[in-house]
Amino acid sequence: MLTDDKDKQDYFSIGFDAKRAFFNSSGLGNYSRNLLNNLEKNFPGIHYYLFTPKTKNRFTLNNDKQFTIIEPCKPIFRLFNSLWRRVFMTYEIKRRKIDIFHGLSHELPVGIDKTGVKSVVTVHDVIFIRFPELYKWFDRKIYSRKIIHACKVSDRIVAVSKQTRDDLIACLGVRPDKITVIYQGCNPCFWNNFSEEYHKEIRVKYNLPERYLLYVGTIEERKNLLSVIKALHISGINIPLVVVGRKVKPYYKKVLNYITDNRLDKIIFLEGISNSDLPVIYREAECFIYLSFVEGFGIPLLEALVSRTPVITTSGGCFPEAAGPGSIYVDPRDTDQISKAIITVTSDKNLREKMISIGTTYAENFKDDLIASEYMKLYQSMLKPARTDPELNNN
Repeated sequence: MLTDDKDKQDYFSIGFDAKRAFFNSSGLGNYSRNLLNNLEKNFPGIHYYLFTPKTKNRFTLNNDKQFTIIEPCKPIFRLFNSLWRRVFMTYEIKRRKIDIFHGLSHELPVGIDKTGVKSVVTVHDVIFIRFPELYKWFDRKIYSRKIIHACKVSDRIVAVSKQTRDDLIACLGVRPDKITVIYQGCNPCFWNNFSEEYHKEIRVKYNLPERYLLYVGTIEERKNLLSVIKALHISGINIPLVVVGRKVKPYYKKVLNYITDNRLDKIIFLEGISNSDLPVIYREAECFIYLSFVEGFGIPLLEALVSRTPVITTSGGCFPEAAGPGSIYVDPRDTDQISKAIITVTSDKNLREKMISIGTTYAENFKDDLIASEYMKLYQSMLKPARTDPELNNN
């Protein structure tokens, strides 16, 4: 709903930086869309404002008309939309008399602390600080500047894991009492039930082998796909590995060279997978392997648990928070540990069933309504009692 007029608010209003929600296809985009959809579904009495530098070719939300979308009015800001989002968006936030503004991805507009509007920022990770070698110098400078500013001027900070909270305290000196940990969920489609016919359809559509292991994630150095492939090769495990993820050079070339040099014919790369198809690809897999060196949370781990697929992942860091007590944890650099874990999971039916049972129960902690309620509790705590409605506390 595009409008310049502020409708009458029922209880209070929340503004969001919606750029990621509208234009990122995965990662931060999924997080933003899921949160906005869940908040509107569970708390429809709130007035939600979505601030975006443009609207052309954007993703739509489930109940799109229930959101007020704000974009630059002046042609100059449409031309220099990053400047509007970074600086001049603050004017619109103040003019609309927003009660709370939420930056969904590490940043807040300049001057937000001078508006009288309460602000909260979500920080997904500080990997660029902990592992600077994984980022270009210029990118690190931009990321650092934005996150330092946001953490300084915000009233509250949401960390998507305890690991991210600890990193904010250790790396940026953020006060612990300023940080609230609220976990992420996954796309609602993963919770759906799928017919046996649909499973068969997906198997045929993607020519999936009868048995396979699964990797989902960007094919880049940090995600560590090569260690999985090396473990399979060195140990002689003969189960195909299906890989779903965006290819990033030069790491993808490095992976491809290893496959070619060793004449490996059981590594299957899938592209163009829709959200509606991905849950079945998870469910048909014998095991999900996710051996990233570092993450802020690791949504694919949750996707696997919801899909009733056993998980092998990295020990330490945030990974136990996302994968829970039923998963197997290994050193992501130790190919012997990796291969032994794969052999154990794929050869022991009783263990697999136990892992699935524990994982499914643990995944209940990440249901959409629970996460939406945690956010609403945070928003309410930031406002005076008179600005909230007592019925919201009963959700």
